[in-house]
Amino acid sequence: MIQTQSYLDVADNSGARKSMCIRVLGTGNLKHADTGDTIVAVIKEASPNMTLKRSEVVRAVAACTRKGIKRCNGIILGFDDNAAVVVNQEGSPKGTRIFGPVARELREYNFARIVSLAPEVF
Repeated sequence: MIQTQSYLDVADNSGARKSMCIRVLGTGNLKHADTGDTIVAVIKEASPNMTLKRSEVVRAVAACTRKGIKRCNGIILGFDDNAAVVVNQEGSPKGTRIFGPVARELREYNFARIVSLAPEVF
């Protein structure tokens, strides 16, 4: 679960390294985001000479969370850390590479481009 004020690693090469969730987007008054949900985040740490700078507000997709995802076959899938992928308004990633594994559930939420760029899909 990703709540407001939660820090996330950025799992792409857009220039950001760490981000902080400031709002969970979706229907109603959601208190937390799970894998596949869109959030509004602020960049807390960025690489020098890249397109994204520190204190820039961006949209991101929660690619993997520490809280387990329960699948219909009984498997509970959890990751080592919380990670997000920076996306634009249409939902396509700003970076050209994805680092680390992502969950298969992203394909169900119409983020097939993120799944295709990822080196491992669990």
